[in-house]
Amino acid sequence: MLENLARFLWDQFFVFIYLLTWIVSVYRYRRYFDTPLKYLPMLIIYTFFTELLGYFIKFSSEFQFFSDERFARQNVIIYNVYQVVFFLFFFEVYRKIIKNQLAKKWISYGSILCVLIYLVNAIFYNPLHNQLTHAHIIVSLMFIAVLAMYFKEKHTEESPYPKKYNLLFWVSVGLMMFYTLFPVILILFKLKLSITMHIYLRPILLGSIVFMYGCFIIGLLVGKRKAFR
Repeated sequence: MLENLARFLWDQFFVFIYLLTWIVSVYRYRRYFDTPLKYLPMLIIYTFFTELLGYFIKFSSEFQFFSDERFARQNVIIYNVYQVVFFLFFFEVYRKIIKNQLAKKWISYGSILCVLIYLVNAIFYNPLHNQLTHAHIIVSLMFIAVLAMYFKEKHTEESPYPKKYNLLFWVSVGLMMFYTLFPVILILFKLKLSITMHIYLRPILLGSIVFMYGCFIIGLLVGKRKAFR
């Protein structure tokens, strides 16, 4: 067990940014406890434990979902579920934040469509053993559209508070960066390019994760309660 933990700490060092972000989010919680992001600390710690469990399922025989040896080390189901939860959480956040009533309605439809897309993908590809890549790509593009609606509204509205003090603005910048790259990376993996290309994709993916959570941390540290929106 200790050996597996040491290996995890070495191989998945980037996961510590999740833990750091969660600590900061709890420390600064009073600045946004009554906003649509009030459940953000729960989502972040869920992210951390998802990565932790996913690693141990893959590399430790003590953490297995399936008795069949062919699938014993498969952990994709927890990531498939996680991605649905992540998308639905932020769809709801932006539905509450955006003022435009038509945009709100489209985001509500997007949440329903998100679930349907994952269900359809799960029918054709068993989510217990296959990553729901098609759903990840399609819903990522939908999410980018939601973020674009938010940025457009922020650009046109008048506010006495600079955007740099707005927690949600920083969160949105991080999300936009990651989910602009995420579907592209998934498509490139799907195309089964050379191993050399795959070697470059992992650092890009990890770099985008670090950037996203770095934006979360900045927003949590500099964000002011009155500037939130």
